[in-house]
Amino acid sequence: MATFDDLLEEAGDFGRCQKRIFALLCIVSLPFAGVYVGIVFQGFTPEHWCRDSAVVERRQECGWSLAHSRSLTVPLVNSSGVLQQSSCEQHEVDWNTTALTCDTEELNLTNAPVTSCKDGWDYQYEGRKSFVTEFDLVCSDAWLVDMYQATVNMGFLVGSFAFGYFADRFGRKISFLMSNIVNFITGIVLAVAPNYVSILVIRTMFGFGVKGGWMAAYVLLTEIVGVEYRRTVGILFQMFFSVGTLILPLLAYFITDWRWLQVLISAPYIFFLSYYWFIPESPRWLISQKNSSKALEITEAIAKENKKTLSKNFETLSEEEGDSPTASLLDLVRTPNMRKHTFILMFNWFTSAVVYQGLIMRVGITGGNVYLDFFISGLVEFPAAFLILLTIERIGRRLPFASANIVAGASCFITALIPDSMFWLKTVVACIGRLGITMAFEMVVFVNTELYPTFVRNLGVSVCSTLCDIGGIVSPFLLYRLAVIWLELPLIIFGAVAFIAGGLVLLLPETKGVPLPETIDDVEFPNRKNEDEVEKQQKKNLLKSELTNNKETTTV
Repeated sequence: MATFDDLLEEAGDFGRCQKRIFALLCIVSLPFAGVYVGIVFQGFTPEHWCRDSAVVERRQECGWSLAHSRSLTVPLVNSSGVLQQSSCEQHEVDWNTTALTCDTEELNLTNAPVTSCKDGWDYQYEGRKSFVTEFDLVCSDAWLVDMYQATVNMGFLVGSFAFGYFADRFGRKISFLMSNIVNFITGIVLAVAPNYVSILVIRTMFGFGVKGGWMAAYVLLTEIVGVEYRRTVGILFQMFFSVGTLILPLLAYFITDWRWLQVLISAPYIFFLSYYWFIPESPRWLISQKNSSKALEITEAIAKENKKTLSKNFETLSEEEGDSPTASLLDLVRTPNMRKHTFILMFNWFTSAVVYQGLIMRVGITGGNVYLDFFISGLVEFPAAFLILLTIERIGRRLPFASANIVAGASCFITALIPDSMFWLKTVVACIGRLGITMAFEMVVFVNTELYPTFVRNLGVSVCSTLCDIGGIVSPFLLYRLAVIWLELPLIIFGAVAFIAGGLVLLLPETKGVPLPETIDDVEFPNRKNEDEVEKQQKKNLLKSELTNNKETTTV
């Protein structure tokens, strides 16, 4: 009985049809970038200071400059050894009695009492609007900005499980289409939400749909191409997320209101509904659902578009070995090697999310040109995919994976120690760190699949990858709250966890050229499986030799 891989080999492993579907599905990664890291622009916190209504009136009457009126409003504070104007405090002065004239040269506010901002804040943001400036999420309310990113990652976490179940139960295609309906509706509602509490609730729902749809597209894509193409299309599919990070700052530069930027990020999801007519259901999933006739029909259409012809030998298709109904969470930690793999992979998923998101969001608080800096740092992600494809089949998985984490960690440490006066050097080293963590993030996906046996492979990837979303929830709090203490402190934390992750990867086995494990014994006793493979190959060679000798004898 033939398998789907046998059928796909005749229909074309990666022909014109798969390339068309690949191009369509890669577009799905573009708006995902806006959802994942759009906070850099939507939640940008510009330079701000306390507003004093009395000073504003006096400034208009006396023709004071903005800088002069600001100096009269806010005190100087010591920040990391440098005196600068406070963002959260103001002089408590009764301007109706303190200065009856416009001349303030002799006015001494050094000993004036200080209080927290009473009349709100003024922002230096060139007529732009983020949700921070709209809702005054600064000073004591600054932690609410962190919640904007944390809630979308909470949605990712739940959506990964929910849509994983939907995709296995109802199909990849229908799950993808349903997620796009959710994405468009919640994305547009988010753009018109009246208050910040409703924004956080809707943002969670938005993340729920976006991550689930992205995963359904990823799975569908890898299931309709040949085995030798799966890793390549998977990495390139993720690379289009990097394309999205390049488009995002260009859009944000021209769209000055965060709400309209949200509309633009959400709009593509209504377009993706048209994919109903352009992408098929996964034949592999149909076979798993005992619907071989429909799978054969779809594969014949793929073969026709690829200008191939199927033989008549595929009357029935066998269901390939899938997840065992007895697979459980305990299987991931019951035995020593499985336990070691699980904990190391979990930590690497967590680290990749924390450091990757942290380095991206850090662009918004470093004080440079946020649009240019974001664009430049996004460019360095592109070599990551090509470096992976270049090294994994030549060097292996373990060394590039570990090196990517260690390079990211070292770059974070070095960036933190470079003085601000050496801005370009600081930027270059930070970009190298971004390259390293991007490589690590893309590699953990397929290394995870290669380390688990067949019957718990999907379960293992699902469980380990949940740490990615937990890392995403933690990352904004690590970045924004620690940066208040010292701007470079988050980099020290990122560097430490990346170093630890790289060291732990070296404890994993190399999977290059190693058959995928089928049982837990294959993981616990890998040498036994290798010996069996060698023995099988020797027997095959011996049989081939005997057949050749018999043929020669018969000829003589």
